[in-house]
Amino acid sequence: MKEGPDIALVAALIGDPARANMLTALLGGGALTAGELARHAGITAQTASTHLARLREGGLVAMRHQGRHRYFTLAGDDVGRVLEGLMGLAARAGHARVRPGPRDPALRQARVCYDHLAGDMGVALLDGLVRRGAIAEGGEPEALALTGAGRALVADFGIDLPALAQARRPVCKACLDWSVRRSHLAGGLGAALLGRFYALGWAARVPGTRVVAFTPAGRRGFAAAFAPPA
Repeated sequence: MKEGPDIALVAALIGDPARANMLTALLGGGALTAGELARHAGITAQTASTHLARLREGGLVAMRHQGRHRYFTLAGDDVGRVLEGLMGLAARAGHARVRPGPRDPALRQARVCYDHLAGDMGVALLDGLVRRGAIAEGGEPEALALTGAGRALVADFGIDLPALAQARRPVCKACLDWSVRRSHLAGGLGAALLGRFYALGWAARVPGTRVVAFTPAGRRGFAAAFAPPA
């Protein structure tokens, strides 16, 4: 391709196994040090620093200083969406890692995708909002719009809609879920709803993982608030 964005450069940055491991470690939306990312990738700290420099130059990760430490994050939620999409493609094409474990079912059930809810419960959240008439699907695959009924619903749930509207990111956006292979809710609303689940005590991150564990009361509250009407 002689014109337009250089997708080969981005693909090469993501395609290295060590860099891919570091990027997926950041999919949880948190900030990690170079040493932590090196352990995730199974490489030395010096090698990790070289990879991180390339990822920064390529616009895939960002770095910030906190005291003596340097922390790395994904450069934006668009990077997270690309990674989730690639994971879905790899799963569909049969390129799965043979790394079974007890966390796999939990990851499929509910996990963080950058800063919003993914997995079975993330897809169920979007399905419920669409069927309740709270979100309207657009003509484009990722296009979603919050309806008048939706604004009332999420405001009653404790979401600050004016703050979402003033943010630079879309309020609603569909994000392809690699494990379910259907869309879950991203954008400012997806992030705000996950934060609200945490604040209500409905769910919490499992330390050191991307798993979001819902309590029994949280599951009941989630179903009551977002399950499709009978």
